[in-house]
Amino acid sequence: MWRWPTLLAALLVAACAATPPPQAAPPPPARSATELAKGWQFRFDDALTPETALALPDAEWQAVTLPHTWNRLGEYRIGRTGATDNRQGKGWYRLRLDGRTLPAGKRHVIEFDAVGNIADLWVNGRHVGRHAGAWSRFRFDLTGYLDPARANILLLRADNSAPAPGSSTAGVIPLDGDFFIHGGPYRGVRLLHVAPSHIALGDHGSAGVFATPVVESDGSGRLDVRVELEGIAAGQSLVATLRDAEGRSIGEATRPVAAGQRGLEFSIDVPAPHRWDGRADPYLYRLDTRLADAGGTLDAVSVPVGFRTIRFDPEQGFFLNGRHLPLHGVSRHQDYLGKGWALTRADHERDMALIAEMGANTVRFAHYQHAPDWYELADRYGMIVWSEIPFVNKISFGAATASPDLVANARTQLQELIRQNYNHPSVVTWGVGNEVDLDVALGRLDPKADARPLLRELNALAHSEDATRPTVMADCCEATHETLTPDARPVQPPLTGITDLVGYNRYYGWYYGKPADLGPHLDRMHARYPAVPLSVSEYGAGGALTQHVADPASHKINAGGRPHPEEYQSWLHEQSWPQLRDRPYLWATWIWNMFDFASKVRQEGDATDINDKGLVTYDRKVKKDAFYYYKAQWSNAPVVHITSRRWRDRTDAKTAIKVYSNAPRVALTLNGASLGDIACADRICTFPDATLAPGENVVTARADFPSGPVRDEVRWTLAAP
Repeated sequence: MWRWPTLLAALLVAACAATPPPQAAPPPPARSATELAKGWQFRFDDALTPETALALPDAEWQAVTLPHTWNRLGEYRIGRTGATDNRQGKGWYRLRLDGRTLPAGKRHVIEFDAVGNIADLWVNGRHVGRHAGAWSRFRFDLTGYLDPARANILLLRADNSAPAPGSSTAGVIPLDGDFFIHGGPYRGVRLLHVAPSHIALGDHGSAGVFATPVVESDGSGRLDVRVELEGIAAGQSLVATLRDAEGRSIGEATRPVAAGQRGLEFSIDVPAPHRWDGRADPYLYRLDTRLADAGGTLDAVSVPVGFRTIRFDPEQGFFLNGRHLPLHGVSRHQDYLGKGWALTRADHERDMALIAEMGANTVRFAHYQHAPDWYELADRYGMIVWSEIPFVNKISFGAATASPDLVANARTQLQELIRQNYNHPSVVTWGVGNEVDLDVALGRLDPKADARPLLRELNALAHSEDATRPTVMADCCEATHETLTPDARPVQPPLTGITDLVGYNRYYGWYYGKPADLGPHLDRMHARYPAVPLSVSEYGAGGALTQHVADPASHKINAGGRPHPEEYQSWLHEQSWPQLRDRPYLWATWIWNMFDFASKVRQEGDATDINDKGLVTYDRKVKKDAFYYYKAQWSNAPVVHITSRRWRDRTDAKTAIKVYSNAPRVALTLNGASLGDIACADRICTFPDATLAPGENVVTARADFPSGPVRDEVRWTLAAP
């Protein structure tokens, strides 16, 4: 039986349960961002000063949207047209920002994902800061510069002047290179709004959170975490939550922080971590880190986490999670025909999808820090990454070692590279240089311009920044002139052994020697340096879509000029890849290059200002024959591809028909008549002696796969004699 006091109490409890308590207003977002893509004005003008730029009427500016670069370089034709813009100098960008739209109580930090090549920023006529280097993220705190009650004027000067003695870029790497440095804010720009107490934004553009996954020999794991902090007040704490791929919390750590504390370290145990296993299983965790007080979250940052082990063996190659994994892939430059460096997320997605389609499992990010999107995609696709700084070709303009300014800039760019990309499991090695002895080896620089002291300094710096990854450099020249007499050999100070790993850029059959020289040369280098894990960081040949040759094996190539027959490119790769594949001591190989790219020193093949060694054209519209050669070698997808398909107009009735396929045999027909089933030797299927009829000819190739038949067709026209 109910008693009234008891019943009354029960009713009160029920009423309270049925009526939710008043809801407090939600706290403002812990960290927000205003994208600064629209409203910019642009003017290329070496004569402007900050004062004259501020006063210049709107009519004197061009309206642009970021990302933006004024440069456009590279045309598939002989000679330049108005489509080319290779101006180097100072580009100015102006933006009006209404201070009344800024959230109150926040610090306002502008974040540039990259500006080529030197960036200076003024706000309301006051100089805020400078950043030197075309590829790294950098930030400036604008809180004390912005007026919250009126319009503010941001003025950015982007300087991509050609490096030369006395130039503004003389102390910025690279001093040279077979690629063009585009000017402007060609990646994203945003204004970050953060609480006065926040996860640090001033650490070389990093996330401020550094997560180091550790996998023990028994399969258990832990995540060692270091967090940088700024503006910490009493009564605050840091909460870190490790989440699996589905977003579930699998571990958490809460640590109080004291007023003024600049950072802290802690660990989260993970009993049986799911491994990030390359392309087979690129499993990613996420570490959510929050700075909070009694009122809620003040700031928050999320970073990717991948548990994996890596090992490099000088005899057996690369090991991922204890399993031997032969690495084969491509290098990639970040430009695109008609866009230069101003790429979108969709552009990056397309590029990575093409690389994955071919069956690659590694990408060399040449020759500089690539976009944040590109690192995220590598993590997600499971690509193994070599990431490097733009220390390329030479260290000075004369008979001297690197200047103090250049040394300082190289060190800063390396710190930015490592700290900004530390959390990406795809990155397995930090590159500290590429062909830094090239100009000395070719006799263009005095041997006193010795790059080795700076290489050693950068190697030590990389180890101090990241003890979990080895260092690497790419060598151009050592022992490539062994056939010359000693008196004729260029000065080649050996670089192998300065870094933990080494890559050899070797172009046998293109710039020197024969394709068959590649393997024996690598064997000699392996015998010379038995304790150093070796790779081939570049190999390849140019390929022009409109230039063809019937017998590439006997063709005398003109590597530095014209023509560059597409068939020769394919033939060189056919000769090179088996030699690389059959040398298990190589920990990786990278084709140069995945895509044609801009270079103002190139007047070759059927193009101008384009390095045409890509397997895909500069506009990503055409996959060259060599692309399908590797797709047949590396991919599990069915491949049937008739080569020389762009050689449509023929004058010789006799021709070979060659098909790339990963089927054991292909069935060929010519004008409906069967040429038989052709056996495929090492993924190459050749009918050596077909006879074309006058007029149009139709060639088909067909192969059967478990998923069904795959067919390809080309049409060639035989002209009258």
